[in-house]
Amino acid sequence: MVDFRRLEDVDVAGKRVLVRVDFNVPCDDVGIVTDDTRMVAALPTINYLRAHQAKVILISHFGRPGGVRETSASMMKLVGPLSNLLKTDVSFAPDCVGNTADKAVAALCAGDVLLLENTRFHKGETYTAGGAKGYDDGFARVLAAHGDIFVHDAFSVAHRAQGSTSGIAANLPAYAGLAMERELDHLSQALDIPKRPVMGLVGGAKVSSKIDLLKNLVSRLDTLAIGGGMANTFLAALGHGVGASLCEHDLKNTALEIMANAKLANCEILLPVDVVVSKEFKAGAESRVCGLDEVADDEMILDAGPATIDKLADAIDASKTLIWNGPLGAFELVPFDTATVEAAKYAAKRVKNNGLIAVAGGGDTVAALKHAGTADGFTFISTAGGAFLEWMEGKALPGIEILKK
Repeated sequence: MVDFRRLEDVDVAGKRVLVRVDFNVPCDDVGIVTDDTRMVAALPTINYLRAHQAKVILISHFGRPGGVRETSASMMKLVGPLSNLLKTDVSFAPDCVGNTADKAVAALCAGDVLLLENTRFHKGETYTAGGAKGYDDGFARVLAAHGDIFVHDAFSVAHRAQGSTSGIAANLPAYAGLAMERELDHLSQALDIPKRPVMGLVGGAKVSSKIDLLKNLVSRLDTLAIGGGMANTFLAALGHGVGASLCEHDLKNTALEIMANAKLANCEILLPVDVVVSKEFKAGAESRVCGLDEVADDEMILDAGPATIDKLADAIDASKTLIWNGPLGAFELVPFDTATVEAAKYAAKRVKNNGLIAVAGGGDTVAALKHAGTADGFTFISTAGGAFLEWMEGKALPGIEILKK
């Protein structure tokens, strides 16, 4: 389990506290926020700091302007929505470094909140040199000069070493914000110190994008269920015909290696035992349920079948912890969302009635669970994409390393 410095460990009264948030939120064509989930996630930390008389300075990126000032990527459009959420006025500096930022910081009183302009308007935030991505030390030092304490509250960017994360932490004492704490505590509960048996459910389109994840999980789980398009590669590796389905035939040996490693680690691999196939990849297409060796050459596997869903339910019943990443089929298209929806509903039911610890994460995963209406039924859902995956792959995340005691 990660032993990290927490916000509660430091006295923030009267201090300038630099808070790295993730306000890279979806906006429509006229700049109106369409989903404020990430802003809401930052509220507990901001309110805690205000209540403890800190001077709160928020920094974030927005989009990928690549070191160029773009009006459409300005953080200014978030001042109104953030003020409404906090029920207090939020001030704004039209730059994150330089005289305007310095003056805005100097004007802060205890309990005030200041939002600085997009850090990615400066190349130093994600400076690249010699092919290696990182940040410019000089830019990071100027950013850090705004604060006395650094609070990292954006797990979604924890997998990258950038000026506004690792760079500031190299110059200021760094602590995890409350959202970061919650993320790390739940992920540790699921993978580092889990209640066993532990089951993983991994879906998605391709094995190639999750090789490291699968290799790490088979060494740490009791059961690993594989679904979605990636299951086709495993089925093909075992000699089953997959017709016109999405399948990475060149990774058959990789799939066999993962299954062999799972056997050595006493991790049971669950693959579909029946599938839903169609000749068309579109909503409402004619489909049928068939066995693994009954897929026609012109048919695509687009979902797991009812017998597979039953098997997954049995495995969930036998588990005390569930880690979920990726859908079980083409959940965006009805009726190929059935397995994902049914499995998600069953897991949520077990969380409520049997105390199952169910943790999920990844972009498609969040969308799939929202589609299933179970986003509120899981123990914890991480909105981080790449950071969640790299954590599950067992990799050291720069944004977490800086917080360790």
